[in-house]
Amino acid sequence: MKIEKAIKPPALVPGSHLRIVATAGPVEEERLRRGAAEIERLGYRPAWNPQALAREGYFAGPQAMRAEQLSLALADPQAAGIVPARGGYGTAYLLDALHSLETPAPKALIAFSDLTLLLNFAWRRWNWVTFYGPMVAAGFHRGAGSDDGYDEPSFRLAVTETRGGWELPLQGETLREGETEGRVLGGCLTLLRGLIGTPWEPDTSGAILLIEDLNMKPYQVDRALMHLKLAGKLDGVRGFLLGDFPGCEPPADDGPAVCQVVERLLVPLGVPVVWGAPLGHTHRPMLTVPLGVRARLVARGSGRLDILEPAVVSR
Repeated sequence: MKIEKAIKPPALVPGSHLRIVATAGPVEEERLRRGAAEIERLGYRPAWNPQALAREGYFAGPQAMRAEQLSLALADPQAAGIVPARGGYGTAYLLDALHSLETPAPKALIAFSDLTLLLNFAWRRWNWVTFYGPMVAAGFHRGAGSDDGYDEPSFRLAVTETRGGWELPLQGETLREGETEGRVLGGCLTLLRGLIGTPWEPDTSGAILLIEDLNMKPYQVDRALMHLKLAGKLDGVRGFLLGDFPGCEPPADDGPAVCQVVERLLVPLGVPVVWGAPLGHTHRPMLTVPLGVRARLVARGSGRLDILEPAVVSR
């Protein structure tokens, strides 16, 4: 499906109301409260329903309850944004119910991990620009600039800058040099792979493709990237921006590392490749990257992503 026009949410301003929802795995109350306190420190007003603390096995409550939380948040005229509690597993159960909704007014949807499904759904179904960044109990709870926390400057620029673009230092390493422009799309590798064959699989042609994950063996990363390749999802990609893949060390000392897998599969495609940025699952302060906006990937040294247009609009 060709996206004719990206729909951008209003910029967050001091006092903006952010709805917290639990769409995937169960969340610990202490982590939720710490994350909400950090959102308040940033100047916003977080709010959640007690149902966000529900638990049913490895889900944050029954499917119908999670779907209702998300639907109400999307329809809330007072909410400027939606920040899920955490990832885990379970968001896939909610997409069919969302498909039947009338198109909601755009909101700043900020998430990563299992919520890759929701971010891609919002792009394919509603043309929404979204944000690959911290969640309440997965990033915000650890604070700005902290290990397993988030990068405050990139977050603020992503959700407030309305006048122009900005530069995002990637803190990685270049595997193939060059510069390229395209829309930034992508997310967590396991979830991107899981979208193939669904109505919401990403159209990656012409994209700068963001890919990250954690706790995968190198051969599992190899398998997932090969799946994307065989499905045609690497055809026409203009550049690759990869995370640092924590917990993905080879099981044997002489085995290939994930970085070597990436070099073997992606570098021969002849487009710029930056490896090792603190994206999504990372133990470094997590960057916030707008998805759906035009950008320039500068693959030299530690890499840079030039965001060429605002991700949000003035109210």
